[in-house]
Amino acid sequence: MYIGRFLVVGPDVGAYRVSSRSFPNRAVTRRDEETLTVGPTEDAPETDNPYVSYNCVRVTDEGAVLGNGSHVDPVAEKLAMGYPARDALATALLALDYEKDDYDTPRIAGVVGDDSAFIGTVRRDALLVEEVTEPTLVATYEEDSPTPFDFDATDADAAARAVFDAPYEHAVCAAGVARDGDRFELSVVNE
Repeated sequence: MYIGRFLVVGPDVGAYRVSSRSFPNRAVTRRDEETLTVGPTEDAPETDNPYVSYNCVRVTDEGAVLGNGSHVDPVAEKLAMGYPARDALATALLALDYEKDDYDTPRIAGVVGDDSAFIGTVRRDALLVEEVTEPTLVATYEEDSPTPFDFDATDADAAARAVFDAPYEHAVCAAGVARDGDRFELSVVNE
């Protein structure tokens, strides 16, 4: 089954996967200790599609943000300003709305915070933001409402690998994040 880009967020751990039929020549790169970015590989055809390159993980002192587009940055900025995770997600998702492409692709995001985890999506017909106490998946297609997910990863490497290997079609690359004491560790899978 093809569910598009998706993420899983649970207490202390999260992961994001790019799945794509249209733009498979992408990879996740580490920009610095706090940011992972999705972008085209050297052999990718040129495109002016604004949804191909974006930060998919941003870490702040208040938590780690994961998502499928440019909304990751404003969620992280709101968290850094002291917004509660729920409000940071709702504000950014509402402001940027779903992607205005041929499929009205939802924007999805998650926050792994100090004491809690949240997941959110904005679709053509809804804005959903929920606190989660168990691993929860949300995807751009088919699974565009938060759904419990069997996910037992406890570190960033295992989280990235678990979503990359999940039984959904067209895996391209993945990112993982996990709380490690008072900081977050990040991981990347590109294949």
